[in-house]
Amino acid sequence: MRQPAALLDHRLVRPRQHPAERACADGEKAEKQLAEIARRSNAFAQARSSATKRLIFLSCGLKGHFTLRSMKVCITLLLATLALMAKASASEFGPEEIRKILLHGPWPPPLRADPSNRVSGKPEAIKLGERLFFEPRLSGTGSVLCATCHAPFRGFHDARPRAFGLEQVERNTPSLLNARFNRWFGWDGAQDSLWAQSIRPLLDPKEMRATPARVAELMRKNYSNEYQAVFGRSSASDEEILVDVGKALAAFQETLVTGRTPFDDFRDALGRGDDAAAAGYPLAAQRGLRIFVGKGNCSVCHFGPQFTNGEFADSGVPLFVAPGRADPGRHAGIQRLKASPYNLLGRYNDDTSRATATGTRRLEAQQRNFGEFRVPGLRNVARTAPYMHNGSLATLRDVVRVHSELYESEVEDVVAFLESLTAP
Repeated sequence: MRQPAALLDHRLVRPRQHPAERACADGEKAEKQLAEIARRSNAFAQARSSATKRLIFLSCGLKGHFTLRSMKVCITLLLATLALMAKASASEFGPEEIRKILLHGPWPPPLRADPSNRVSGKPEAIKLGERLFFEPRLSGTGSVLCATCHAPFRGFHDARPRAFGLEQVERNTPSLLNARFNRWFGWDGAQDSLWAQSIRPLLDPKEMRATPARVAELMRKNYSNEYQAVFGRSSASDEEILVDVGKALAAFQETLVTGRTPFDDFRDALGRGDDAAAAGYPLAAQRGLRIFVGKGNCSVCHFGPQFTNGEFADSGVPLFVAPGRADPGRHAGIQRLKASPYNLLGRYNDDTSRATATGTRRLEAQQRNFGEFRVPGLRNVARTAPYMHNGSLATLRDVVRVHSELYESEVEDVVAFLESLTAP
């Protein structure tokens, strides 16, 4: 026997809605749409709130006489108003907002040689460092090079959650772009110079697995002329040659500075009061910038031209790298730095005044440093996914959500701003 049609079941039949109830529901839906538009336009509405209210009142009449049609007309007029207001949006940043925005520049900043590296900025050292950056024979197996993890076409990053040289390590590969401006190096700050940081992966058994003897042998056999031209000596100990290789690599990496971005053009236009030039900056990015320097409090850690304070903070992501084992972060980094023969307090610092070593001399590991990691700069951040010290967050949206309590539309605006920090 055929079963009755499902719609004959009174539980599945939708009751007819009374016209008054339907009008009420439609009105509530439209009011929600209007509320969302009004929230997103808050940045503009503050300056023109009274005019906007008059527009809504005149278009829609008294609240008691709202209809769905009048509400739609009201929303359409409000959208048109916002479009007209957008042309002057740059001028509507308040004085305190402008002050904070201007602190993120100018870019690029002045470039200065590193006093701790006697070949910093020298063309011959840069050329040698570039060759060594792509030299697989620096590794213990002859199969891994610096560019294995720091691929130029990926923004000197590897796009992996965690780096993989000869084996997988426990942290994400930082980009080398703008590394010359860092005060501390590595996620835990275990190095205090770019040249010391360049030595670390050479000796790490999971990354390149070299030794001072192997590096020195390569230089004596294959780069003797170049080495003498750069460092002015033909003979040195294995460890001295290893340090010199680190300094040549650092000289090359100092040239990896990102170009100007849409944000920089907007920032400069804002500083000189040029609204016409500032108008080319996307509105979503402007809204995201306002959140970044305002309610989001992002600029507390990410400030200055590099968008970083250069120090360390709790990243807000789990510290465990394996069951029962945590990454101590900065706490262990300080201990390693103080014990390193390559730190700025040691004999390989070319700064005879040792002024560059002041910060290292004063460092002491404290309990609060446990689980802290270096605050990364944000320039070109859209090209260096995944994110965080352990690569645990796949997208910029994930990062913003973890570090804020913003509406989803506000998250999108902050992401639009972060993407505007990318050099063409």
